[in-house]
Amino acid sequence: MPAGAVRVRVPASTANLGPGFDALGMALNLYARIEMAAAEQTQIELLGTNMQGIPTDKTNLIYKVARMLYDEAGISMPELNIRMDSEIPLTRGLGSSASAIVGALAAANALSGAALPPEELFRLASSLEKHPDNVGASLFGGIIAAYWDGSEAKHIRIEPHERLEALVAVPAFQLSTEHARGVLPSEVPMKDAVYNIGHTAVLVAALAAGDLGMIRHAMKDALHQPYRAALVPGMEKVLREAADHGALGAALSGAGPTLIAFADAQEGRKEELETFLRKTFLAEGIEADTRWLKPSGEGVRVWTMQGGEPAFEQFVEGAE
Repeated sequence: MPAGAVRVRVPASTANLGPGFDALGMALNLYARIEMAAAEQTQIELLGTNMQGIPTDKTNLIYKVARMLYDEAGISMPELNIRMDSEIPLTRGLGSSASAIVGALAAANALSGAALPPEELFRLASSLEKHPDNVGASLFGGIIAAYWDGSEAKHIRIEPHERLEALVAVPAFQLSTEHARGVLPSEVPMKDAVYNIGHTAVLVAALAAGDLGMIRHAMKDALHQPYRAALVPGMEKVLREAADHGALGAALSGAGPTLIAFADAQEGRKEELETFLRKTFLAEGIEADTRWLKPSGEGVRVWTMQGGEPAFEQFVEGAE
């Protein structure tokens, strides 16, 4: 039975985690919220400072993804009232587009009554994003090891260690995924492929086993970060020296330009690590916002209402 209105909350994500290019993702406790209801005329309202430049007509990504869901389910789509607010900065490597895709699919799935299973939503999201790491993390929460082969998406979820924390440094410039992918070579040496396979395997095992000490050794990459380093001044220094300042490991978050460093909450060197990242960017003449986050153990959440519109409030720190 279709719902009267729905609200979804979907977490941000970081992808690759160093060597796991297009295969590893982690949900983070930074959220976007979407509300969707049937209406007489489509209206799209975007709230908050992270929504600038996003269209509010039917070219909007959320609307287009919702239509895809209805078409996939073979259900006639009504006009929609859509509202969105997000803590996730755009084009910074924290899964803003993935959160929109997952949120739109989840909302339309509930609103339409299609009841497509999570694995089907994962397949649809992966087909849109063209890689499964961000969308898988936002959909299922936790840490995701996944593949997308062009027709099928499969994943295994890993529960994050309770002491694992993440520091993100978000520089004051945007970097599109298209640009960041454009600098990557079409072929890589066999030795680099083998290097990444080994490091990715050890990283997945370390995360699954809760071996935080092994993360430092496993989060090394030869496939994408060396080619993207020129796009993010200071990145090479952070990747090389973050462990000396208390990090378990560091990486470019997705396609960047955000850098992410993981830490053990019990180590007590958080301030030192944060200062190091800030100073590294400042030395390049770049301001960066830093924020400590935790892995989000929960993926997308959906609330349905059969009567009236759900009340919508802009994000309040710590609010559900």
